[in-house]
Amino acid sequence: MVKLFSSPSCTSCRKAKIWLDDHNISYIERDVNKVPLRADEVKEILRLTEDGTEELISKRSKVFAKLDVDIDSISINQFIELIVNNPSLLKRPIIMDDRRMQIGYNDDEIRRFLPREIRQRELVRATFKADYEEQGKDLVVERD
Repeated sequence: MVKLFSSPSCTSCRKAKIWLDDHNISYIERDVNKVPLRADEVKEILRLTEDGTEELISKRSKVFAKLDVDIDSISINQFIELIVNNPSLLKRPIIMDDRRMQIGYNDDEIRRFLPREIRQRELVRATFKADYEEQGKDLVVERD
């Protein structure tokens, strides 16, 4: 099951919900401001990150500016506690299942949440379309 950690004011979160709905992907949504992440959930998110803590923090957030904390100098436990106590520090949306995670909305990356057979079908369709368009260009005859 896909989990969507979001907030109502987040435009990217709304885009992600629309995309998931349009592709009939079931998901559980949670407003992180109303129901903050637990420490074990932050650990799970960290487990799936590629760039660790850097990937998760919204350095443009008002809360980040007010806290004046050096993320790189705190321990992982302090980081987890910081997120639990200040959920608005997180970049959003966070879209994840048991194996994959995406932070923020990206049209291409979100496709990883499509079932494999659909992704493969779309790849074949896109390849066929590209081949067809390429062949069609070769068939154009220029006349004077």
